[in-house]
Amino acid sequence: QVPLVESGGGLVQAGESLRLACAASGWRFDLFGMGWFRQAPGKERQFVASISRRSSNKAYAELVKDRFTISRDNAQNTVYLQMNSLKPEDTAAYYCAAATTGGAHTRESDYDSWGQGTQVTVFS
Repeated sequence: QVPLVESGGGLVQAGESLRLACAASGWRFDLFGMGWFRQAPGKERQFVASISRRSSNKAYAELVKDRFTISRDNAQNTVYLQMNSLKPEDTAAYYCAAATTGGAHTRESDYDSWGQGTQVTVFS
């Protein structure tokens, strides 16, 4: 397992942007695929984006495609989520997760390490 800490959440107006970061510590961050998930109150946790260990593959949920961009810097043990054109429906707690293998996985069952979450609130 890899400890993970998210940061960068906040309160923004619709149409604005945020950049989330997830800092990892522990053995060989560069071996794992990484993902972002989110959960709004009363709703199920849902997949947002993922990236393979060397950034060769990326995956996005349809709801965020063309607005969000996932990236990683293995030298800094950090994965990012650039969130543009934010909408009120993007409001949720965002969680960073490390997969059990190196691919850009899209299912929760492929991840076994999770951060504490960072809150993103978008108002109109």
